[in-house]
Amino acid sequence: MPVEFTIVAVAFFDTKWSQASCQHFFLFEPICTAILLAATSAVHVIRTHAIYDKSRPVLVGMGSLYAIQIVVTAICCGFYRSVPLDVGQGCIAGPKHNWVGIYWLAPTLLYSASFALALHRSILMLRDGLNLYGAIWGVNMVNMLFWFIMKPTGIEDPIKTIVTSMTAVLTTSMTLRIILNIRGSLKSGGVFTGGTASSGHSSSRTTHVISTRSGGHHSSQAAHTYNLEDMRTTKPEANWSEPDADNKVIAIDGAQLDPDGVRVTVDREVGYDQYHHTK
Repeated sequence: MPVEFTIVAVAFFDTKWSQASCQHFFLFEPICTAILLAATSAVHVIRTHAIYDKSRPVLVGMGSLYAIQIVVTAICCGFYRSVPLDVGQGCIAGPKHNWVGIYWLAPTLLYSASFALALHRSILMLRDGLNLYGAIWGVNMVNMLFWFIMKPTGIEDPIKTIVTSMTAVLTTSMTLRIILNIRGSLKSGGVFTGGTASSGHSSSRTTHVISTRSGGHHSSQAAHTYNLEDMRTTKPEANWSEPDADNKVIAIDGAQLDPDGVRVTVDREVGYDQYHHTK
């Protein structure tokens, strides 16, 4: 991603870039962006499939949207042109027709489905990355407004593509953040520390571990994994257990006492006033 947008930025702002050179270069941006969108959309398909416990209907639905996106973006790349700017205004790729906006409509549909499915399954917004899904959906919707509502003043006006670079950058960045935000399945409301309650085993990675200091000694214990189902369930407390007598000799003040020589004194207070006595 950094390499692509560095090259595109040079083409945008280089005042020495001629239109003759732009005719050989303008397809670089839509083709590279299509590849970038394909990679980010694949992450959304895989992640959505995972949080729904590898549900086949979810995989079929998201996979169909992904296949449509690949085909649509590949076809639309052939309908771009070089925007006829004046010398010194750089090199910008623009659409030949208004319907070329489906280049961005296809991934926007996939991100909308991904956001809706994640919203339906998750519980906590920040923990489950809903802000990331929402940011991706929002920036793609703004891009749609520019593509299908904004009207250019002429053939040299690149108003339709003015938000595409920002959309591609934010979509890629937020998708990478979604990968870093993964902590486990969202089944039964999600897991706080990277383990799953339904799978009988948990990940060895722990987060949100609180360490305490006592007497200069630092100790850290592995955090227990809780999900919302565990929190709703009230567990009965364990009964007190009496240890078996082991007949051990107890040393008090350096002297050993014989186990059989222990004297026990019981003080009992009896309420004589409660009973009626005959004289």
